[in-house]
Amino acid sequence: MNTTIFLPCTDGARLGFGGAPLGNLFQAMSDEAARSLVDVAWAEGCRSFDTAPHYGHGLSERRLGDALRAHSRSGLRLSSKVGRLLTPQAEVPREQHSYVDTLPFVQHWDFSARGVRRSVEDSLQRLGLAQLDVVYVHDMDAATQGSRAAEVFKQVLDETLPELSRLKTEGLLKQVGLGVNDHTVVEQVLRHADLDALMLAGRYTLLDQAALPTLMPELIRRKVALALGGVFNSGILATRVRADQTMMFNYAPAAKAWVDKALGIQTVCDQHGVSLRAAALQFALAHPATHLVMLGVRTPTEWQQARQAEKEPIPADFWQQLRHEGHLPEAAPVPDPTPNIERPDHD
Repeated sequence: MNTTIFLPCTDGARLGFGGAPLGNLFQAMSDEAARSLVDVAWAEGCRSFDTAPHYGHGLSERRLGDALRAHSRSGLRLSSKVGRLLTPQAEVPREQHSYVDTLPFVQHWDFSARGVRRSVEDSLQRLGLAQLDVVYVHDMDAATQGSRAAEVFKQVLDETLPELSRLKTEGLLKQVGLGVNDHTVVEQVLRHADLDALMLAGRYTLLDQAALPTLMPELIRRKVALALGGVFNSGILATRVRADQTMMFNYAPAAKAWVDKALGIQTVCDQHGVSLRAAALQFALAHPATHLVMLGVRTPTEWQQARQAEKEPIPADFWQQLRHEGHLPEAAPVPDPTPNIERPDHD
């Protein structure tokens, strides 16, 4: 395990803390609840934390910095992102970009060298730190950028990544990566530039293995450290799948094809007495490219449930049946049912 970029939990669990809920994603939480959530994760051994200016328009960064400031800086890994700048505004809507009760800022895209430098400096001030461990270029994919995608891609290569490299040389950050929901844009960037790390959400999961054929082996070949986010695909893999209820997938109501596939996986889980959450989490961790899974939990209970899910025994014939029924491709690695197997070093 590469311990330079990501740190596993102190007991070896390969789970990190995703800071979007601290920014009041979809629903508000109090400062006290946010602090308690981070404290619980730390007490249970979590040492890798991720945030972004986008998350509550700086609220997540402020809360995470306040909660972590009492702990040894050398004993944790903290990442944030660039691509959006925040501008103060006295009157803002209660809800902005799915975040509620945000700080009084509005955001706009800025991948310029000047914008990137300001973004990193602003993040450090909100966090109360002098250095970030990883900085990701946030949401440069076509699904997010739309008609601007080609322009943004060129700017990221010409300005964003070179400026992050300069900031790395200056000591304001240690590693550079991408934070995206689209595996194809990562492959395109890797044709032109090197990356230290990647945070990929939703494209390598028990339900969606879009990144499997080409990106995952390339990450291993290039020694890019991978943190997976969105391994429950916006919740459809986190609870029981119901055909008579609206299930979320990729931040939107799930199409029937995704619900049907999830129902098929749920049926196999039921036949083997396996929780869907545990299967989803352990599948994501089983690929040798995966260093860590980042969890966007809202409560201490959700964090503890994930910790339990990583350890839940899953029989080998469960994975065999998923493959036999066509729910998993043959090429997708599955967890080794034998306990305490040493994983190969990524270094």
